[in-house]
Amino acid sequence: MLAVTSDDHPSPLGGPVAVLANPTAGRGRHRGLLPELLDGLAAAGRPVRLLRAGSAAEAEATCRTAVAEGAAALVAVGGDGTVHRAMQAVAGTTVPFGPVPAGTGNDFAMETGFPADPRAAVDVIATALREGRSRPVDLARMAGLDGTLRWYGAVLAAGFDAIVNERANRMRWPRGPRRYDLAILVELARLRPRRYTLTLDEERIEVDAVLVAVGNGASYGGGMRICPAADPTDGLLDVVVGGRFDRRTLIRVKPRIYAGTHVAHPLVSTYRARTVTIAAADITTYADGERSLPLPLTITAVPAALHLLR
Repeated sequence: MLAVTSDDHPSPLGGPVAVLANPTAGRGRHRGLLPELLDGLAAAGRPVRLLRAGSAAEAEATCRTAVAEGAAALVAVGGDGTVHRAMQAVAGTTVPFGPVPAGTGNDFAMETGFPADPRAAVDVIATALREGRSRPVDLARMAGLDGTLRWYGAVLAAGFDAIVNERANRMRWPRGPRRYDLAILVELARLRPRRYTLTLDEERIEVDAVLVAVGNGASYGGGMRICPAADPTDGLLDVVVGGRFDRRTLIRVKPRIYAGTHVAHPLVSTYRARTVTIAAADITTYADGERSLPLPLTITAVPAALHLLR
């Protein structure tokens, strides 16, 4: 998979606004709003094209096709997973992008200044479309060992949270959020520090840790400020490492992540770098809450890689 450049997919003024909507986002609570949101986007004076997709992979492919065919803008209605899939099609191009927060986790949209209400977010996007305005933000670009490239906007998890997600995705019972709760209990019982090798620009670090997160933005998981100092406009990645936590200490510290005060704990270390390489055995990472690349991988902060309709 190759990164695209602005020359690959120019954004014609007369092209349609392509919209990817996930009707199951936020457990479907905004499903009935979609016609109103589409009307709000159409008020910008551009044709609006709703993209059809039956799976996450198909959604991503459909977005890429829409951009390749000349979409003037891409809008994602859903949570961080929907935004993440759509983002792959416009990262590194000049095609502007609008996230409409309608999921259980809307960290990227919140971190980049969009209103929490979907209607208000559409108003912001429509105004930007009408005025021909966009604002650049950074993205993080991942490169896997096999050369696969992926992008993310919020946070990459490469520790306990990624392991829990992987466990939950393998479980067939129970359904819904209780499956994730059960996965946490199972992995807490198995908790052990793992050996990580981190290369932060030119600095190499060996560390035993249970939490490793690399943030382009500050939060993940619906408002957990795991990388509280991260700024998606500074051209840098924030790395947060939680060291040799035992179960009791991790349970006690975990709630502090919502306020970002966990970074004051003596077992937590923070770093900042333009390029981060992470290596550890048997870990699949999760970026923007989506299953992503296995370790080892290299993450690079790419300034102005995305143009937001704000």
